Amino acid sequence: MNTEQSAESNCSPNRCSVSTPEGNDLKSGALKRTPFSKFKRVNSNFKSPLQVPETAKVSPAEEVAELEKRREQLDTEIAQLEAEGCRVEELEHHIDMLHEYNDIKDIGQSLLGRIAAVRGTTTRELYSQFDLELDD
Repeated sequence: MNTEQSAESNCSPNRCSVSTPEGNDLKSGALKRTPFSKFKRVNSNFKSPLQVPETAKVSPAEEVAELEKRREQLDTEIAQLEAEGCRVEELEHHIDMLHEYNDIKDIGQSLLGRIAAVRGTTTRELYSQFDLELDD
């Protein structure tokens, strides 16, 4: 069986099979599954990017102590802000207003994008036409 014949696929409506090179054909480079790579270990084991190195792991007791320390810091910050006259209700109102502002800004950006598409221009050019600043 030569390389051309071994690389042919036989397909029918219910089944599709692909033959692979046999014997010496594999040595000649026909139909290799792994492309040439400058890296030495192309077929090395997968290493998750989320793994934590052994030195970074802490015991549950240390983690609890760290969290309690962080809680104390946050409680101190809250007390300081309250002493300066900040109120939770006021903060919540500002957060709600920021959400509304962001929603309106998103709608405006969407409209600018649609206008730019209709006019065949960029949104950057529309900013100057409508006297808007790019930093907005």
